[in-house]
Amino acid sequence: MALDGKRIVLGITGSIAAYKAADLTRRLLKAGADVQPVMTTSAGRFIPPLTIATLAGKPVLSELFPEAGQAQDAWTKHVELGLWADAIVIAPATAQTMASLAGGFCDSMLAAIVLSARCPVMVAPAMDHDMWAHPATRRNVSVLEGDGVEVVSPAHGELASGLVGDGRLPEPEDLVRLIDEWMASSKMDADLEGGPSMAGRHVLVTAGPTREAMDPVRFLSNGSTGQMGFAIAAQAAARGARVTLLAGPVALETPPGVDRVDIVTADDLMHAALEVDPDVVIAAAAVSDYAPAETSDRKLKKGDDDLTLHLQRTPDVLAALGERRRDGQTLVGFALETHDGEAHARAKLERKNLDWIALNVQGEAGAGMGSATNRVTLLGADGQRVEIPTSSKADVAAAILDAIA
Repeated sequence: MALDGKRIVLGITGSIAAYKAADLTRRLLKAGADVQPVMTTSAGRFIPPLTIATLAGKPVLSELFPEAGQAQDAWTKHVELGLWADAIVIAPATAQTMASLAGGFCDSMLAAIVLSARCPVMVAPAMDHDMWAHPATRRNVSVLEGDGVEVVSPAHGELASGLVGDGRLPEPEDLVRLIDEWMASSKMDADLEGGPSMAGRHVLVTAGPTREAMDPVRFLSNGSTGQMGFAIAAQAAARGARVTLLAGPVALETPPGVDRVDIVTADDLMHAALEVDPDVVIAAAAVSDYAPAETSDRKLKKGDDDLTLHLQRTPDVLAALGERRRDGQTLVGFALETHDGEAHARAKLERKNLDWIALNVQGEAGAGMGSATNRVTLLGADGQRVEIPTSSKADVAAAILDAIA
């Protein structure tokens, strides 16, 4: 299912249909989703927050401002969740909630999360038939749809008022199917923040160097600063992706909305990379190809004028990912070369079973390790060739994501 591994903010508002949110939460979790419930104050009159929290395994969020005993930065939780979520689903969504969202009001934690979100939003209305048919509600639906919100048509049937008509919240099993189809649909690829959306996708980015120890104070490494990989991670998160960043030893701040895992050695990187199952892999790390065959547990002291160091190959992380890739997964590698760049890059592209490889040349003005800019030739397994001129690494990252989309 498209829901597997996805992060869902589930909004629950003050409708009698809120009782269905318990079953919906359970079914979303069963489909593999990670669910963060958010309830309006009115929703708590229909179903206890404790019920939803117990099912979700997470505390229910409701108040925008911190309550007694909470950390004072709790009021910024809406920003954090707006970056965290792969999608926001509000079910049931009352007429009041839809009017609030259509007007851009920020009168609850749920509304604040929606305003802060970089991911797609779905609302599943539940109300009386005449309320659903009212011109004000129809106007709000049009506004929401114009803003890119997916509005689920309510079901027809007997309503809490005793009337029969449109306004019922679809059954939880039907909602899960609709949510899954929506997340898998082309609507998730609409433009966002100046580039194709990556909402609903899990992107793994590797960045920076690795270090291979000789002794407790010396190591083999390279001059990678991690700037290129961090720029890619930041761009992917800004486009709505769930991003896991495997970062070697670098002095860079984690981009907003990115899950960072720090690694040191090539072995560390291999183990961390094999623990996730992303939709897209962009391997920008400069991995040491060799490591000392033996590591001293004490500092090596000066001896002879010549020191012979025996080296052994480190694991080939990208080749391992290429061997175990699944259908629908996209693999992108980097090739930093000093000569015969395109020939070496194309050989690496084929040898490691990649979709794309980004070639840059060390020593070229404005490109390579340690530079604030880069120039990349992006080569595709299908023969495509995309020239990305010398630009900031943020702009190069955006161009790479545009191309592979």
